[in-house]
Amino acid sequence: MCSLVQKYNVPGPRYTSYPTVPFWDVNTFSGKKWEETVKKSFHASNSLTGISLYIHLPFCENMCTFCGCHKRITKRHDVELPYIKSILKEWSLYRAMFDEKPVIKELHLGGGTPTFFSPEHLVFLIEGILRHADKAPDAEFSFEGHPNNTTKEHLQALYDVGFRRVSFGVQDYNETVQKAIHRIQPFDNVKKVTDWASEIGYTSISHDIIFGLPHQKLEHMINTIEKTKELKPDRIAFYSYAHVPWLAGNGQRGYNEEDLPTGDEKRKQYELGKELLLKFGYHEIGMDHFALETDSLYQAMEKGSLHRNFMGYTSFNTHLMVGLGASSISDSWFGFAQNVKNVEEYQNLVENDIIPLYRGHILTDEDQIIRRHILNLMCQFKTTWTAFKLYLPQMDDILGRLKELEEDGIVTVKENSLTITEKGRPFVRNVCMAFDLPLQKKKPNTRLFSMTV
Repeated sequence: MCSLVQKYNVPGPRYTSYPTVPFWDVNTFSGKKWEETVKKSFHASNSLTGISLYIHLPFCENMCTFCGCHKRITKRHDVELPYIKSILKEWSLYRAMFDEKPVIKELHLGGGTPTFFSPEHLVFLIEGILRHADKAPDAEFSFEGHPNNTTKEHLQALYDVGFRRVSFGVQDYNETVQKAIHRIQPFDNVKKVTDWASEIGYTSISHDIIFGLPHQKLEHMINTIEKTKELKPDRIAFYSYAHVPWLAGNGQRGYNEEDLPTGDEKRKQYELGKELLLKFGYHEIGMDHFALETDSLYQAMEKGSLHRNFMGYTSFNTHLMVGLGASSISDSWFGFAQNVKNVEEYQNLVENDIIPLYRGHILTDEDQIIRRHILNLMCQFKTTWTAFKLYLPQMDDILGRLKELEEDGIVTVKENSLTITEKGRPFVRNVCMAFDLPLQKKKPNTRLFSMTV
């Protein structure tokens, strides 16, 4: 495995979308084209599947140096209400595109730190969203909670307006690692919020754990996962730390690359972590995720309905996902659109009745075929090019790129299908890269992406 890690540890996308953001054709994108795809997707899917909402709440009181998300560091809480009002205004601009009342199947609050906002303001936000929408009977509402500032009032208030899933960022319990990533977070804090969520009635509690962090050792990973076992969250996101300090605003220059585990050390952390999680009753779900059999993510995998989008893995494929808030990305299935990243610019555009678009991409027929292959690989570890018109003229070239991965035991290729082996699952991103035609053609600056291992 170590030799494979050395061989395949290259910069590569995480494939929360295809095409990936650096390859969006922004020159042919326009607000008018985006609106057309939104209307088309909504009309086709609202009554059948409903739609998804992602709401980006960017504010944090402190900078966590492992984080690559778009955020605004501030201790001023007077920013809360004006920002929420801007989100509700943006929601009204999208509703104006719809030909019937939207049915919300999935809603997620991400950040930033959603629990930076007071319980009262979060309830105001959700009630404002639902005032002009129906909630699907089996809807899944979720939010990201910081264990240090999530109160019982947060959990109860959000539960009362329909939330049943919560994700807590744990990362690692070792104090040296926590100091390096500027996230001092005792186990007792995590236990407290996990217990509260369970008592209140949340049906899916998730913990985020990261491997490959600065100063992180194998024994730290063992300790973190054994402590996690004590709390038994329903699902676990077991992420590889993405070291991209050259990207503006992520704060990852607080330590040196020498402080990071080597590729081999990082892979050992993953392998041992995975072994422990499987031993403790979790099942591997796609890339980076593990869940108990009682969790909706596991059940979606078993039913073949697991989906992946800008929110990560989800239990539903609604085709239309509207992203609200600064930097949010929307997905109409036929196109992608990202909002402007600056909070003030975002608010100004919305107040002037303008959808606050920054950039986007309208998918070609070829894009949609490749997207389906990559979703299959990411969600099912296999794909075929006979069903659903998934054959590509470039298939011979793709198979040529897969030949070496096949020789290394990462994939099994048959006449019209491909399966990622158990041994190859850690390299799923590398397999997807063989299908990524823009990546293969343009060979961009590799500093756009984190390492695949």
